[in-house]
Amino acid sequence: MALFVRAFARGLAVTVPFFGGVAVALAQTLTITAPAPPGSGWDKTAHAMEDALTATGLAERVLIVNMPGSGGTVGLAKFTKHARGDDKQLLVTGLFMVGALIVNRSTVSLGDVTPIARLTAEADVVVVPAGSPIQNINDLMAALKKDPVKVSWAGGLAGGIDHVTAALIAKAAGVDLTKLNYIPFVGTGEVAAAVANSQVTAGISNYGELQESIAAGKLRVLGITSRHRSTFIDAPTLAEQGIDIDVVNWRGVVAAPGISDEQRKALARAVDTMVGSPSWLSNLQARRWDDAYLSSDAFAAFLKQEETRVAGVLKSIGFVRQP
Repeated sequence: MALFVRAFARGLAVTVPFFGGVAVALAQTLTITAPAPPGSGWDKTAHAMEDALTATGLAERVLIVNMPGSGGTVGLAKFTKHARGDDKQLLVTGLFMVGALIVNRSTVSLGDVTPIARLTAEADVVVVPAGSPIQNINDLMAALKKDPVKVSWAGGLAGGIDHVTAALIAKAAGVDLTKLNYIPFVGTGEVAAAVANSQVTAGISNYGELQESIAAGKLRVLGITSRHRSTFIDAPTLAEQGIDIDVVNWRGVVAAPGISDEQRKALARAVDTMVGSPSWLSNLQARRWDDAYLSSDAFAAFLKQEETRVAGVLKSIGFVRQP
């Protein structure tokens, strides 16, 4: 298991926001665990938080720890064990982890940590090589119906959001899901390369991870997976094109188990300040992330609903055995 640690420090002179006369500075040093490799979406989220937390004076110094493995389940397990009761520790999470925990039958869950906030949302995009004869999503659906085995998909790890989305598209086409030809890749750069080089028929990934290849004309977008159009993507949704799918890769942040309610509220207030800061808003714009902020209590309720929803989807497409 790889472990990467990087520290980022700002100047020592900081301005600390106040709520009702009570300072909400988190700590002189705050640790954020990104349970994925450097350069991943969770890592970029941690870096965006580092920028905003230090720029607002909520933390003088942020230590980012990358702990990749099994769709975030390795990082979550370590976090729940070693960070218990520590209000100076945060962990980035998201939809991909929800599915990975279910598929891997993890002994820990997001119910074992303390929800702080949902932060961003990013639609997946379905792409094909620029020169592909497949011109639109209907062409792709027709190819699936004709011979699903000949339609190869590139995406993230097996059982993750990309895999689930490919399966839902195939299901909408009436395809036997045991014939889904899905090829998982560890890095999104590998997905972009596989599609651009016509090694696969189509690919699925976050728009932010593919936007350079799309802008360069190497990939062509057939549609986005959110029900509503994205602020940043000039492409129709799959739902607009008759495929009833609504899958959005949200990301959020949780705190350690065992912290007090007072500590949870302090962290939640600080993150609430962070998401309104110029630094955070600038990162949203630069990285093409949609704002999906939910406060601590709302995020906790959302997580329960999301775990139920994702488990139902995974069972319906055969990734998880029915009890």
